[in-house]
Amino acid sequence: MTTATMNLRSTTGASNPCLSSSLGAIGTLSNLQVYLTTVFNMSRISATMLLNVFNGTTNIATLVGAYLSDTYFGRYKTLGFASVASLFGLLVVNLTAVFKNLHPAKCLPENNGHCVGPDAGQTAFLLLGFGLLIIGAGGIRPCNLAFGADQFNPNTESGKRGIDSFFNWYYFTVTFAEIVSVTVVVYVQSNVSWSIGLGIPTIFMFFSCLLFFVGSRMYVKVKPEGSPMSSLCQVVVVAVKKRRLVLDGDHHGLELFNYAPPKSINSRLPYTDQFRFLDKAAIRTSEDRVNPDGSPANPWSLCSMQHVEETKCVLRVIPVALTAILYHIGAQQQYVVFQALQSDRYLPNTNFQIPAASYVIFAMLSLSLWVPFYDRLVIPFMRRIKNKKRTRAGEKRESSGGGFTALSRIGIGIFITVIESIIGVFVEQRRRSSALRAGGPTSPMSAMWLVPQLALGGLAEAFNAIGQIEFYYKEFPENMRSIAGSFFFCGNAVSSYVYSFLISIVHTMTEKSGTGNWLPEDLNKGRLDNFYYLVAALCAFNFGFFLLCASWYRYKGSGESGSVEMEMEVKKLDQHSA
Repeated sequence: MTTATMNLRSTTGASNPCLSSSLGAIGTLSNLQVYLTTVFNMSRISATMLLNVFNGTTNIATLVGAYLSDTYFGRYKTLGFASVASLFGLLVVNLTAVFKNLHPAKCLPENNGHCVGPDAGQTAFLLLGFGLLIIGAGGIRPCNLAFGADQFNPNTESGKRGIDSFFNWYYFTVTFAEIVSVTVVVYVQSNVSWSIGLGIPTIFMFFSCLLFFVGSRMYVKVKPEGSPMSSLCQVVVVAVKKRRLVLDGDHHGLELFNYAPPKSINSRLPYTDQFRFLDKAAIRTSEDRVNPDGSPANPWSLCSMQHVEETKCVLRVIPVALTAILYHIGAQQQYVVFQALQSDRYLPNTNFQIPAASYVIFAMLSLSLWVPFYDRLVIPFMRRIKNKKRTRAGEKRESSGGGFTALSRIGIGIFITVIESIIGVFVEQRRRSSALRAGGPTSPMSAMWLVPQLALGGLAEAFNAIGQIEFYYKEFPENMRSIAGSFFFCGNAVSSYVYSFLISIVHTMTEKSGTGNWLPEDLNKGRLDNFYYLVAALCAFNFGFFLLCASWYRYKGSGESGSVEMEMEVKKLDQHSA
């Protein structure tokens, strides 16, 4: 880390808030399902749907946060405001556990299962905390990683290595925070006190804000350069205006207006024949005027082919991004927590009971073990194979790359979700049958049977989620990488809404059917295995759709000539932002 720190202006100020804020947010969110059902007396269906909407809105907010950061405020101000909002959000949620009048009365056994739910005031106060957490996450998630990368000088070799080191430590920190949250923090919340358990993340978030603002003078603060979305809108609007104009069917972009700003950080893109209707935005008519420097006088009446190709890059990404919706449904099955609650969670020959929400640690461990294995063993092995093939072909240049392509990793992750869902079917059938034989609400089956599907979920995330992030980062235009960073969270957001809708439809349609409700409060009386069959079918359809998208997709810069011009300026600071 010696060479890395030479190009880092604020090591302590940048990394410690990352750890503290991760512990703060994840420590609260990881056990909210149990909190809503046990303290706020919500039904499992209501709690799951509420959290799906909350998670979806949180991820959608990242798009708004990225836009405001890039256009108006910059990353430092956005992170500062969002951190304070997260602190107050955690504090409000913690207060709902501290004060008895802010949550409903405890559900007692003598009430025969009839519990009093939260009143309007208690619900409003809880939603206030959720709202503040949404604002905080909307600013922190798209800016945190990019702000850390801003602290390095990307024009030096040691700075480039420092950026790579920062990314590694960032992911390590987030994973460490998740493991601590689902073990220590969740254990305190479930077995000691909700007030203390929710207070721990709040304290971590307070120190996060304190460290962030103390290091303010040491930070490199990149000023916003305006919204990159306007050029995309201009291309679409102008193409619609000129839709009646006729283009030569074999023009290859040679007859169209082409202008690239001399100080643009975006790479020059060759012509591609996809989305040809957008090419009309670059047709220069007699009414279109050009400035002395070659730029269009009115970008809402004439666009350059450079801007058209940048718009095509974004449009090509969208079909692939749609596969993230069903991927998240398959990889992050929320009913695993409820399955664990109705299974034997005691460690063998001990009186220690693992909290239900802590079982997701097996997914995190699977991801954490695979990433270094892939980075240190798989990639060098595949690089050596590529170099041997190059040597046999008579090429002297060695391959600097290695491993699977971003699209390959996305596809592998989707395929794993199919296997994960099928395994979930057999595990749930075993859990339910053993519970019915025992005659009690809790199955004698060990909850460790849930580990295989959780481990597969973590492996799917290691392939698909990291592949998505790399895919968006590389395929979006360079001046849209903050938006690219929020695209992953937007897919997660839409997935949360779709998952909530799917659960609602399944619950409504099966409630009065002959086979019985698939998703009742007591899983022993339902057919969760049928729901897993449905998820497996959706994931299989998603995999087929992805194969079609991948076969059609053309990587950025791979035009008809197969080459890309890289006339880029020395200014590269934002190129390494995530």
